[in-house]
Formats: sequence, structure tokens, C-alpha cells
Amino acid sequence: MTASATAASSAPSGSGRLFRRLWREYLSPHKWRMALAFLLMTVEGASLGVLSWMLKPLFDRVFIGGESHAVWWVGGIIFLLFVLRAVTTILNRALLTRVAQVTSSEMQVDLLGHLLSLDGQFYHKTPPGALIERVQGDTAAVQGIWSLLISAVGRDLFSLIALFVVALGIDWRWTLAATVGAPLLILPTALVQRYVRRKADQVRIHAATRATRLDEIFHGITAVKLNGLESYQLGRFRRVVDAIVRAEVKSAASRATVPALIDIVTGLGFFMVLVIGGREIAAGERTVGDFMAFFTAMALTFQPLRRLGDTAGSWQVAAASLERLYALKDTQAQVVDGGTAQAPRQTEIEFSDVWLSFGSHPALRGLSFRAEAGRTTALVGASGAGKSTVFNLLTRLIDPDKGHVTIGGTEVQALKLAALRDLFSVVTQDATLFDETIRENIAPGRDDLPDTDLRRAMDAAHVSEFVAALPQGAQTPVGPRGSSLSGGQRQRVAIARALLRDRPILLLDEATSALDAKSERLVQEALETLSEGRTTLVIAHRLATVRNADKIIVMDHGRVIEEGTHDTLLAEGGAYARLCALQFTE
Repeated sequence: MTASATAASSAPSGSGRLFRRLWREYLSPHKWRMALAFLLMTVEGASLGVLSWMLKPLFDRVFIGGESHAVWWVGGIIFLLFVLRAVTTILNRALLTRVAQVTSSEMQVDLLGHLLSLDGQFYHKTPPGALIERVQGDTAAVQGIWSLLISAVGRDLFSLIALFVVALGIDWRWTLAATVGAPLLILPTALVQRYVRRKADQVRIHAATRATRLDEIFHGITAVKLNGLESYQLGRFRRVVDAIVRAEVKSAASRATVPALIDIVTGLGFFMVLVIGGREIAAGERTVGDFMAFFTAMALTFQPLRRLGDTAGSWQVAAASLERLYALKDTQAQVVDGGTAQAPRQTEIEFSDVWLSFGSHPALRGLSFRAEAGRTTALVGASGAGKSTVFNLLTRLIDPDKGHVTIGGTEVQALKLAALRDLFSVVTQDATLFDETIRENIAPGRDDLPDTDLRRAMDAAHVSEFVAALPQGAQTPVGPRGSSLSGGQRQRVAIARALLRDRPILLLDEATSALDAKSERLVQEALETLSEGRTTLVIAHRLATVRNADKIIVMDHGRVIEEGTHDTLLAEGGAYARLCALQFTE
């Protein structure tokens, strides 16, 4: 009881706020299960007090008094107490495990849902491994804390109350002597909890770094092997896990300090009771039954006190993870879905004096151009000219610092995000595939899609050519990030997905870059057919793929420096003509 009071008084000021938010968002829907578990815990805890009290008639009436018939009812009550504890233990463990698992799952789903709502700038600054650790590691760290707290309050605290009631009922002076060292726990407990919180936070930070290292190693395993970086990467990883080991050892040693101090204080209390009580029993002033009941009550407080002391440390570990989780949940997206307008009927795209910087690096500097509806507009220029940024602004993965981006005369910020992004079919040079089947990657979540529509998209993107040779056909898993397919095959699957999506605006970022000459020609023809009647925006480094574009816009350092058709730009002899001369000469 002393340890729990000390823990509560010394907890950092933010702990109450964290627990209130945890209760409001995740625990309150399960309050009746938790209340029943709490009631069962109190019964289990209070049974220890009854058990210690039953030792008085056991010694005074059976062992010393010789009342042999009393052994039946005394023994029967003690047996029933153990049966009661067994039943309540099973029931509350099942209830609390369900609450812990369900709430942890809800927390993971909510956190992922929030992360999916954040914009591209957040993901540019935050490594995937750190986010995985937040969703998995931090939620796991807090998964069982509410079960632990209920156990601490319901079982251990009530055990202490019941045992102290028994002790006080036998002799208040003995009880006072047994708790004489309790004040010695207050200051050390306060200091230890703060230290444990700090170390727990360090562990979570190092764990996020560990997850990031693993993600980078496995994602770039080919580069690691080809460049002989195994020892280098292993050394970096070892330094991270060594830091985790050091922090975990210090945290564990600190958490063990409070239970260890409780052991010392309890030992001091036992010594004082033996000195005082032993003399009184020897003098015939108290019975052996009194002493055994009191001694048992004090002995039974030992484990609840230790658990309560450890609970204080466990809460600090969980609180460190909770702070990190809620800090992430409170992160606001820079791109806010505040629009109310529906998708425009016209799909003319216009950029007007658009400026954007990433930190101190300017990406766009007063970019202005128009892409006419139903026509193909190509963006060309050197790497870093800002071409991909145009796509990100158009789809609102990011927002400009100033300027206007419109579709059909409507500002993209005025459109609902879902309505805006529903306008686009997109194929990028890095074909993003998921660890699903080919069919699921082409038509994700569309189980009701007719096979004829799927086949048409696969034929147009020339996916059918290699799928026919696979044992499972379109049901073949593509592997992590599409690793079981070649680069060209991955690109064709992504193109089939865009073909099937069939939206009024087509965004192509080097869509044919990974194809061989024959496939490039065939897919280019399919894309040209698809782009008919649609507003198409193409990013291209290979200028041969955009010779037939209705308009070519040449970008440099975030500005438009030339625009026109292939023939007119060649005739002008400017930057585009120089790029063509360089590429076609090569």
C-alpha cells in the first residue's frame, strides 16, 4: 500500500493526462468488462486477508486448543478460498487479455489511419522503420499496462487493504512497527520513476532507429551485396542494438530498485514485530494464533508490495511509449482536406506563378503553364527541374507556398481530396507493387471486376504475354515490392492498373522507361490510345517518347523556359533542341 501511494504521488505530471486520454479514446468502451475484472480482482485480493485471519483459529483452536472437530470447518474455508482464487484468476485473466488485445489492435488501426492521412512532406522527413516501430513497438509497450494497473488496484491494493485490516485487528502497535520504514521509500521511488521514464524513452528511440536500419538493409539488399557493405551495415546495426541493451539494462536495474527497497523495509518491519511480539508471546500476553495470523498477513503483503513497486516502473515505460504515440497522433497534415467542391467537368490544367521550397531549397520559382483538356502535354528538362513536383502539387501530395493550381478553372485546394484524386490515373517510373497477386495489384479491392475487363487491361499493357507462362497466371504472387517480377514486368502491371482505373486525367512519369524496345513501342501505342480524349501530362527524359505530344514544356530550375511542339522547338534551336541533339547523337 505504501509503495502504491508513493508511486502515485511521484508520477510525472503528464501521467494523469495520458491515462485520461487513453481511457477516453480506447478503454471506456470496455468499461463493463474492466469493471467485472476489477470486481474479480478485489475478491481475489481480499481472499488473502481472510486466509491470514483463518490461521488464528487454526493455531489457537486446533493445534493448541485440541478442538479436532474445528479442523473440518477451518480447513474447508481455507480450501474454498483457494478454489475461489483459482476461478477468479482464470476469469479476470481472460477478460483483461481480451481488453488488452482489442484495445491494442484498435490503437494500431487508428494510428495507421492517421498516418495515411498525412501528406508527402511528413514521409519525406520520417523514415518508414520509425513509423513501423511506432505502430508495432510502441503499441506493444502499452498493450498490457491497463491490465497491469487493474491488477495493481483491484488485486494487489485490495490484498494490502485486507491484510492491513487483519493486522490492525490483531494489534495496531505491531502494525505500526511493521510499517516503520515506509517513509524511506518516498524519495527513492520518485527519483527512480523519473529515471525509468527517461531510459524508456531512449529505448523507444533506439528501437525506431533499429527498425529503420533493418528497413534500409532489406530494402537495399542488392546494393549492400554488390558494394560489399555487409560488414559496414552490420556494424551500424550492432551499435544500435548495443545502445538498446545498455538502456534496457539500466532501466531494468532501476525498476528493480523499488521492489528491492521494499524488501529491505519489509525485513526491517519483520524484525521490529519479532522483537516486540516475541516478548509479549513469551510473557503470555498474546497467543501463538495471534502472532501467526499477524505474521502471515505481513508475509502475504510482501508480493503485492513488490508488484505495486514494479507497476510504478512499468507505467513509466508505457507512459514513454504513450507520449510518443500521442505526439504522432497529434501531428497535423500540412495538406488539409477542407475543400467542398466536386470534380470539375473540364480537365484543363493550369499553373499560375507557383512557388514552392523544401526548406531552403527552392523547387519551383514562379512556374506557369497550361495543359489543354483532351491533349497531351509533356514536361521535359534536366533532373531537379521540378517536373515530379508538378505531379505532387497537382494531386495535392503537397501544397504550394504561393500561386494557383487549377483543374477546369477550379483551385485544387477547393476540391475534396477524394474527388481530386479520383480524377487521375498515374504511372510512375518506380512501379509500386504490393506483396499480393498480379490480379490484386492490377485491380486492388475489386473482386467483382469482370474477367473480360481485367483481360482487356492486361492485353493492352502486354501483361498477358508473361502471365500466360506463369503456373498460377494472374493469381501469381508478385513478392515483396514485386521482387518476383522483372523491372519491365512490374512496369507493365502498373500500366495495366492505370488503364483499368480509366480516369479523365492521365499522369505518366517515365511510364515506359523499364521496357525493352518492342514492349515500349506496344505499350506506347496503348497509352496513346488511352490518352485520346483525355488530358495527359507526361514527364519524360527520353525525348523520343514525347515527339508526338501536343505541347512540350521545357523546365529548368523550377521555371518554364520554352514551350511548343517538337518541330517548333527544334526550329528555335534552344534548350530543347540541344537536349535532342545530345540524346539522338548518343
